[in-house]
Amino acid sequence: MSVFIEQQIIDAVRGLLLGRVNELLRELQFYIPVIEFGKSSDWSSVDPLVSLSGCEQSEKERLIKVDAYSLTITFNIPEFDDSQLYCYAYTAAVCKAFEENPTLGGVVSRAVVGGRKYIQPKKVHCGEDWGVVISLRVTVEGLKK
Repeated sequence: MSVFIEQQIIDAVRGLLLGRVNELLRELQFYIPVIEFGKSSDWSSVDPLVSLSGCEQSEKERLIKVDAYSLTITFNIPEFDDSQLYCYAYTAAVCKAFEENPTLGGVVSRAVVGGRKYIQPKKVHCGEDWGVVISLRVTVEGLKK
């Protein structure tokens, strides 16, 4: 197990995406490619980017020693007839999974979805990808030195 909380957070998010989010996608009435990391060559799966950075803390968070992070999950989806539907499906599944498990199995104090941004190609059928960026705020209590 990693000693760095940042790596633990990323690992927990990846585990949630591979586990519960994929379960939710499989429960849908229609086919949505599942999430797999490192395997996005044939579009039978999607490989989202999970990135983490520190974010500004409130005065209260500084006083009670709460670390705050900004986490984004980015899905790039090739342009298909159902690309927009895929964006909505990934967003719904991710949001539901975080609502069900806001502590990421006890790794964090709280992870909350703060926003979602849908990105569509500027011109139809020009080869650009669709995308969705899901933003979260993650807090961890008691890590200050």
